[in-house]
Amino acid sequence: MKTRYSFGGDEHIFVEVDEEMSLEAFFKSLAMTNAVRESRIKGVTEICPANASLQVKFDPDVIAPDDMMAELQKLEAAAEKADSVLKTRIIEIPVYYNDPWTHETLMRFRERHQDPSGTDLEYAARINNYSSVEDFIAAHAGAPWFVSMVGFVAGLPFMYQMVDRPHQIEVPKYLRPRTDTPKLTVGYGGCFSCIYSVRGAGGYQMFGITPMPIFDPKQETSYLKDFMVFFSPGDIVKFKPIDRAAYDQAVEDVEAGRFAPLIRDVTFSLEEFNADIPAYNETLGEILHGN
Repeated sequence: MKTRYSFGGDEHIFVEVDEEMSLEAFFKSLAMTNAVRESRIKGVTEICPANASLQVKFDPDVIAPDDMMAELQKLEAAAEKADSVLKTRIIEIPVYYNDPWTHETLMRFRERHQDPSGTDLEYAARINNYSSVEDFIAAHAGAPWFVSMVGFVAGLPFMYQMVDRPHQIEVPKYLRPRTDTPKLTVGYGGCFSCIYSVRGAGGYQMFGITPMPIFDPKQETSYLKDFMVFFSPGDIVKFKPIDRAAYDQAVEDVEAGRFAPLIRDVTFSLEEFNADIPAYNETLGEILHGN
C-alpha cells in the first residue's frame, strides 16, 4: 500500500492509505489518526478518520501547509509498525430482512434501479451468484462486520464484512439516489453494509430493517442515555435475522425501555484473524453468545 497525500485548499490535508478498503488499510489509518492526536501538533484543529483514509484540518497561520504535510509523513512510518490489535466490542443487531417497509419504498423507486423488474435482494443475490434470496441473506448475516467509519449522517455506520476477498459481497448503489429511505434500513453499496440512522435520501440497496435505534439526539432510548450515537469505529457487528413477530416484540421492548442489545467485550487481532478467518469468526460468535 502506498499512501497518497493531497491538499484540500489551505486548511486540509487528505491522507489516502489505500484506494481499496481492507482491514489492513483501516488499521493503518486508525494508527495515523491516533498518532496525530497524541502528537499534539500545533495548529491541528480537527481529525476526521474514514474507512481507509483520514483528513486533517489545520490553521495555516500556525503551521504552514508543507510543514503539516511533513509532520504527517513522519508519523506514517510509526503507524506502519503499530500493532493491529484493538480492544472493542461485538454486538448482535436483529434484522427483519425483506420487510414490508423497505419493500414498499424500493418498489416506488424501481426506475432508478439497475433491475426495475425485481427487488434489491433479488438483484443482489443474482449478481453475487447466490441461487436464492434466502441463500444471500444467510451469507449477509453469516459472517461478522467491522465498523470502519461512522458518519455521512449522524450515527450511520459503514460496515465491512469480515471474510476473505473472494467471498466479499459487492452490490452497486442505485443508478440515481432515492429521495426516501426508511429509518433503520439495512443497506448495501459497494463492499459496505450500513444502517440508515434516520429517514431520508439514499442510494444503497435496501435489504431489511432493524428494530434497534442507533441514534437518539434526545437520548431517551434506554441504551443511548450516555451518548446519542450507538456505534464507534472498530465495533464488530453480527446480524441476526428475525421474523415479523420478533421485530414487533423488539419495537415494543424499545418503546418500553427494556430492550438491551447483546454486547460482549472482545480484543480483535488482525494477525490472528488473517491466519484463519472462518475459525476466528466462529470464536467471535462463541464470545457473543457466551460459549
